[in-house]
Amino acid sequence: MKREDKFVMSHRPYAVGLGSLRTRFNPTKYGGFWDCQVEAVWFRRRKGVTMACIGTLWDYQDVEPVTTEQFLQAHDDGRYGGTTVGRWDGEGYWGNVSLDEQNEHLSILRPMLEDFPAVPKGHDGWWTFR
Repeated sequence: MKREDKFVMSHRPYAVGLGSLRTRFNPTKYGGFWDCQVEAVWFRRRKGVTMACIGTLWDYQDVEPVTTEQFLQAHDDGRYGGTTVGRWDGEGYWGNVSLDEQNEHLSILRPMLEDFPAVPKGHDGWWTFR
């Protein structure tokens, strides 16, 4: 991934929580790999409606990234995009989470959608696979 200063919806950008990197080593008989995840938020448009989404970006990497930036720079396969766990379109929330998690998501997604296309507070953006 690379970081872009300008928001361009068609580039499918993500804003990430820089302190949210989680790694786990998965051993295999041939060595192993690192299962990495970082919390992310992004905008998508469906049928003309802009939505704010929350979830994770994930990747399997051969070398453990020390920082979120290292993880993102090594993440080069964007065909799966982000894993969405919650979505807000200004009228309704979608997500299969507890009520507490939904409220937590909405505390991020509501102001995010209101301030479109600004990078949400506490996040670093915009990261793309272009």
